[in-house]
Amino acid sequence: MLQFDSIRLPADTDSLRQEVRSFIEEQRTLIGKPNSDFTTGHDAEFSALLGERGWIGMTWPKQYGGGERTFFERYVVTEELLAAGAPVSAHWIADRQSGPLLLRFGTEAQKQTYLPGITRGCTFFSIGMSEPNTGSDLASVRTTAIREGDAWRINGTKLWSTDAHRNHFIIALVRTEPGSERHAGLSQIIVDLRQDGAEVRPIRNMAGGEDFNEIRFDDVLVPLDRVVGEPGNGWQQVTSELAYERSGPERFLSAYRVLVEFARAAGANPTAEMASVTGRAAAHLMTLRRMSISVAGMLEEGKSPDVEAALVKALGNDFEKLLPEMVRLATPDGVLGDAAWAAFRESYADTLLLSPSFTLRGGTREILRGVIARGLGLR
Repeated sequence: MLQFDSIRLPADTDSLRQEVRSFIEEQRTLIGKPNSDFTTGHDAEFSALLGERGWIGMTWPKQYGGGERTFFERYVVTEELLAAGAPVSAHWIADRQSGPLLLRFGTEAQKQTYLPGITRGCTFFSIGMSEPNTGSDLASVRTTAIREGDAWRINGTKLWSTDAHRNHFIIALVRTEPGSERHAGLSQIIVDLRQDGAEVRPIRNMAGGEDFNEIRFDDVLVPLDRVVGEPGNGWQQVTSELAYERSGPERFLSAYRVLVEFARAAGANPTAEMASVTGRAAAHLMTLRRMSISVAGMLEEGKSPDVEAALVKALGNDFEKLLPEMVRLATPDGVLGDAAWAAFRESYADTLLLSPSFTLRGGTREILRGVIARGLGLR
């Protein structure tokens, strides 16, 4: 049963929102060209500034460098940074997924080792789930980790790992039980991308960026104490991350800059079609935002809203793919050459090239619909 309700952000988050906006204005030079897609700006200096403000690991215990703040407060900071097009990619995965995973399943030594660096904005993680020739079938993992003495020997390949060529660590999903299949025998292991010998190969995309990577493990040895949680519990742990990965505002704001520049270029006297498209897009955004805030409320209550998170991502990604086409059709012929439309033209081109990834990362449409159907008791 879906649990979306009419929850709203608490009134005491308003002052935090203004604080974030003031910070963003102060850092405009460092931010540079804004882009609302969370994968496009890897800036260690900016992440460190956020760490100084206490805006990374906001909900985590103070003993690990966290702020013990609410999921609503974290939502506000995330929303403002994305809307402003801030370069958040460096710390993004560590803050959103890797840290919460370690908090829930990691050993005390792992928490003490990795979490304080994440909250300071100086330790960055990547995701090691997808593999070549497996599509979205995560359960078909073939990368192995065999125990040898006091180490794991890892062999295999991971694909589409964002920023692995820049980040420090990756949490890889591997098979630790020889002969196991599907969901059984999987474990998560922390690999040091700079010290353990993994080969990282950046993959250039059609937008000219190198955010994705192929990572090859050829007899890579890592200490036994790098396994996260119990060996063999990897599938349960991976699925527990999904509510964090799929429900945030990044799932419907990646194309937001296009709408901003479209409305700005249209000015105070838009055509009827421009006004209609702007209103339609705003209605989509407001609905998705309410749904995402509701999931934040469920996380605040300690719930596991996997189905609701999948629905936010599915609908959000549909909107992100639709938005550029909506505004293109509403743009009058001949205006794109005007200087007033230059920023829109640039943001539109960037988003159009990035948009194929929107419905792939974090689970394809088909995977998400399966999660939703099972959650609703459908077959």
